[in-house]
Amino acid sequence: MKKWVTTGLLAAALVTSLATFTGCEKQSGDNAVIASYSGKQITQSQFYKQLKAAPTSKTVLANMLIYGAMDHAYGKKIDEKKVDSAYNAYKQQYGSQFKSYLSQNNFTQTSFKQTIRLNYLSAAALRDQMKPTTAQLQAAWKTYQPKIEVAHILTTSQDTAKQVISKLQSGASFAKLAETYSVDNATNTSGGKLPAFDSTDKTLDSTFKAAAYKLKDGQITSTPVKTTGGYEVIKMLDHKSKGSFAANKASLTNTVYGQWERSSTVMHNVTSKVLKQQKVKIKDADLKDALATYQNTSAGSSSSATK
Repeated sequence: MKKWVTTGLLAAALVTSLATFTGCEKQSGDNAVIASYSGKQITQSQFYKQLKAAPTSKTVLANMLIYGAMDHAYGKKIDEKKVDSAYNAYKQQYGSQFKSYLSQNNFTQTSFKQTIRLNYLSAAALRDQMKPTTAQLQAAWKTYQPKIEVAHILTTSQDTAKQVISKLQSGASFAKLAETYSVDNATNTSGGKLPAFDSTDKTLDSTFKAAAYKLKDGQITSTPVKTTGGYEVIKMLDHKSKGSFAANKASLTNTVYGQWERSSTVMHNVTSKVLKQQKVKIKDADLKDALATYQNTSAGSSSSATK
């Protein structure tokens, strides 16, 4: 997951609760009783007052407004099938451990999918606001890497990954070891083979991609590669040649966008511009500065071209 989005959405479960409460408040009024104890009652207005005083309240409101503004501006421009595919890729990768992964990262299935969707919404906003210059594309060409094909064995411990590497060095079959040791249920029965990808791929860990690109055809990582999913053993299947600048212009454009997406400064400014365009305002005096860090920043970046 991209950090510039996921960090702000760890309170997504509370977002859902607050949204539900707000809708209920409109229907029943401030004095509607939501709980009681020993003959005493707690009203919606009392509960809301306590929610506003909580340290996370402004983060929750900011998340709701950012997601809502992004969805209103770009919801029709994203491919929902890609959102579903990205979600299912995580679900398949973690298999029976998926619920545990969500719990450890303070997600529900709904909030996790919403976070993925916000990634795509933010990417759509970025592409709408900013266009790479020829100079930026040429700079990207200097370090450009084409799409590659690899097989991998994902393990949950470093010791297991080391054991796998030792067996491979002794001549064991990569495919058989993948079936025996890999916890990636989407690939462990097909030799561990992944679809071709490049450096802009959003479903793979950046550490994984960096390690993979260092390999030559047939080469296997000599030490376990630690990623967010565990410890990886990677085998290069097809490391294609670089080709020409003209033939790879589309890929280079994606590479530049990928670099911008990983920049917290760039994405912060993209979000700021969307909030301004969508005329987001906070009327509650106690929560008015929930978006202060975005509303006090001018959109754009000195290192990028803007539309």
